[in-house]
Amino acid sequence: MNILLLGSGGREHALAWKIASSPLFDRLWCAPGNAGIAQEADCVALDPLDTDAVIGFCQGNAVDLVVVGPEAPLVAGLVDALTAAGIKAFGPTAAAARLEGSKGFTKALCRANGIPTAAYEVFTAPEPAKAYIREKGAPIVVKADGLAAGKGVVVAETPGQAEAAIDAMFSGSLGAAGASVVVEDFLTGEEASFFVLCDGETALPLASAQDHKRAFDLDVGPNTGGMGAYSPAPVMTDAITARTMDEIIRPTLTAMAAMGCPYKGVLFAGLMITAEGPKLIEYNCRFGDPECQVLMLRLASDLVPALLATCDGTLKDVSLAWHDAAAITVVLAAKGYPGATEKGSVIDGLRDAMAVDDVEIFHAGTAERDGQIIAVGGRVLNVCATGKTLAEARAAAYTAVGEIRWPGGFWRRDIGAKGLARRG
Repeated sequence: MNILLLGSGGREHALAWKIASSPLFDRLWCAPGNAGIAQEADCVALDPLDTDAVIGFCQGNAVDLVVVGPEAPLVAGLVDALTAAGIKAFGPTAAAARLEGSKGFTKALCRANGIPTAAYEVFTAPEPAKAYIREKGAPIVVKADGLAAGKGVVVAETPGQAEAAIDAMFSGSLGAAGASVVVEDFLTGEEASFFVLCDGETALPLASAQDHKRAFDLDVGPNTGGMGAYSPAPVMTDAITARTMDEIIRPTLTAMAAMGCPYKGVLFAGLMITAEGPKLIEYNCRFGDPECQVLMLRLASDLVPALLATCDGTLKDVSLAWHDAAAITVVLAAKGYPGATEKGSVIDGLRDAMAVDDVEIFHAGTAERDGQIIAVGGRVLNVCATGKTLAEARAAAYTAVGEIRWPGGFWRRDIGAKGLARRG
């Protein structure tokens, strides 16, 4: 079958790598792709947000399945348009993608259905939000309601920081995403990422992972799209997983179906594992980045049949096998990320890094120029490794990172440390 994958990040490189291993695919395209994805797929200059261009490409190239990687096309209704054109697409409709596209929508759904999450209020003007912050105190969390590329969340340690975040969001720094703001209680616990495939009725759990959101070691600095991840996450015990399915995932899917927008695709629950149990931080309507990278490394089954079953409503007939190995990814980002970064710096040593046993490198913000790999984005590379234990995987990944010569980049040196500490 012919498959079109949309996106250009490390998530999409991992998906391309996994799809390319399937005996079911005949041809794989990726739009727009990156320098690493070009090793797995034919990259084409399509904007995933240009719905007409995407449909035209599918019709002109007999595409059997479109896999939508990033959230923006999903929230914009690309799957709706593809389905109307008779083209099979993996991902939720625009109505279902509101779970990520509007934090206010999701919080209201949680409140109406008894789904455990942080107490909150939604504001459309700065002064009432500031008054609420002064009443509640700090720490407190301020979130832009809409899509902000992983940069619309501020965990404020003081009321002053929270009020500054309110001013920044309502000033238009995040565009339309900040027109409405959610202010919620700070949750104490350990974060985890939990994924399920959903076909509108059935939810098939995937492996767990733990992301590292803050830019710098010891979880300090600004929130980012993710600086590394590992899988499995020891905090997601069998008991916590069962509670997550019963108290969070299934009630959400039931509520969405009752609203006339059944959820199909991958549902990504960002969780805080508190003393009272799992609580929902937020939903995402696509694979996480960088969590997808470690999930694909651990997935022993063919991914493509699971994607098709999700689209076709036959997930009840699917089971997935997972490697026992641990997997880890360390993100190499351009200096200045998550703020402004310089583009065009040359990255050397990738061949030496790839030569380290059990290492895979998934590209994100890269391009090829005159035979050299250059940085063109914020998060640029994902250096991944597997091992019998998390310690083995971590050692291999950081050995490979040490082979890369890129003065314009930085990375965290403590990815996976929490998992190692929990395992003792």
